[in-house]
Amino acid sequence: MKEAIKQRNKTIKLSFFLIGIIATLAYRIIIVLNFYSPDWVKASWYVGTVGFILYFGHRFDAQRRRVKLISDYDLDKAVKKVKGIKPKQKEALNHVIRTTYTSKSRWNSAVIFILSVLALIVGIIFDFLIV
Repeated sequence: MKEAIKQRNKTIKLSFFLIGIIATLAYRIIIVLNFYSPDWVKASWYVGTVGFILYFGHRFDAQRRRVKLISDYDLDKAVKKVKGIKPKQKEALNHVIRTTYTSKSRWNSAVIFILSVLALIVGIIFDFLIV
């Protein structure tokens, strides 16, 4: 069944972008926080890890939806049939479609998401369950 074509709300997209920025900053600041307090390091690590879970889960889903749209609507075949666009434009569109479809970036996002979930679980176990 073909997925409905809908765009996410701009506020949601901006929120995920900001979550990714905050998570990245939280991980990077750990080196400085090491000089001050282990508690601040831990807090920053949790903020970064949860942020990565949210951000990379979102990235995987967005990339997966793009690939599904290409497949569901046979966009690669449709571009080949389009008349009235210049050959270089058609070549460029084919390149965008092909590289979106074959890109490993969604799997990179999935791996970061999964490893972040596992790291969060291990962190919770060590920080709160093992005394």
